[in-house]
Amino acid sequence: MIFPKICSIITPGLINGVIFMNLMEKLTILADAAKYDVACTSSGNNRSARKGMVGNAVACGICHSFTADGRCISLLKILQTNICIYDCQYCENRRSKDVPRAVFAPEEVAELTMRFYQRNYIEGLFLSSAVFKSPDYTMEMLIQTLRLVRETYRFNGYIHVKAIPGADNALIRQVGMLADRISTNIELPSKESLQRFAPEKTKQDILAPMKTVKHGIIQNKNELTLYRHAPTFAPAGQSTQMIVGASPESDSKIVALAEGLYNKFSLKRVFYSAYIPVGGNPLLPVADPPLRREHRLYQADFLLRLYGFTAGELFNNQDENLSLDMDPKCHWAIRNLDKFPVEINSAEYTMLLRVPGIGQVTAQKIVAARRVGKLGFDDLKKMRVVLKRAKYFITCNGKEYERIVLIPEVLNLKLREGLGDYSQLNLFDTEKPTALAVV
Repeated sequence: MIFPKICSIITPGLINGVIFMNLMEKLTILADAAKYDVACTSSGNNRSARKGMVGNAVACGICHSFTADGRCISLLKILQTNICIYDCQYCENRRSKDVPRAVFAPEEVAELTMRFYQRNYIEGLFLSSAVFKSPDYTMEMLIQTLRLVRETYRFNGYIHVKAIPGADNALIRQVGMLADRISTNIELPSKESLQRFAPEKTKQDILAPMKTVKHGIIQNKNELTLYRHAPTFAPAGQSTQMIVGASPESDSKIVALAEGLYNKFSLKRVFYSAYIPVGGNPLLPVADPPLRREHRLYQADFLLRLYGFTAGELFNNQDENLSLDMDPKCHWAIRNLDKFPVEINSAEYTMLLRVPGIGQVTAQKIVAARRVGKLGFDDLKKMRVVLKRAKYFITCNGKEYERIVLIPEVLNLKLREGLGDYSQLNLFDTEKPTALAVV
């Protein structure tokens, strides 16, 4: 047993000039260092045991993620180490940054995972790492950790692990046999920005693990058709992350890159992270994180993945950035008024998806219901169609919900009604916040 009580903290010892930490102190440092990875939502909470109550909670390192079937699960989210050989200027854990450093032994991560799981704090593990000594050395350390969790402790839960750019392809393939999902972070959206802020990394090193994972998934599918009990390779696929606002790339370039990654590497998700200033480089912005821009990019990403849009459709020739005042779907509809209004009782499913206020589920309900009878606006309300936006772009049995002139100037005013100053949500505002519109 590595430690008797995970909640006991002792003062670090100093032996021959080397500081030794206990496990909880390492967990505090390495869970905090992992917060900049946005591939899941962090929202942990401390709650101690109370008389007459059942259970407790530990905040550090706990995050939430979503499975393919929509379930929200809790993960232990930590770094193996935040000691890094690289000096990427946008990174809090870069080697020139004066921050507390720690490293987990593989046995410590395995023990932590099982202890948290047994206490019902978590349902899986999200493991990443800074680059310690070398990419290959770091990957070998991650593999050793996952082998302990999977083979020694027989853990069968969800594991998400970060691939280290520059590591040998054979190591990436080993990780794929142990983890459910693999992600390789692109971080900066262009080769030029990478050379400017992270010159020790290359585009080829970052894309190589993605290629390896894609080929591994394809090969594994072929193996499973021949051998029913063949081990699975990264069954939850792969993902990546891009930082928004650290470099000068436009939204159109970021969305086009995301589209290319989806098409070329069959990614499950591209995550976008509003840049949080970490200081140290005068070329990097010092303003607040562009959270509203991040929100718009996520909306555009949903349109790419689920609604049949292409990156080129979401932008016009005059503006290469998404509108901060209106969601991308409404913005596209206003620029393409020749395609509207859409008749609900006869439009194809793919066109219904392009109507603002109609999502995948409601479009499916409309297609199913109109086989039985003609639909009216009251029927659409019962199906939870957002008529506040949809009413300007649809007809039911040839009738309009509200007669207005379909010109961009009028629709811009109508769709912005009731949005106030359209500010970013803040949980700590004393005044009532204004909610962002969603697709």
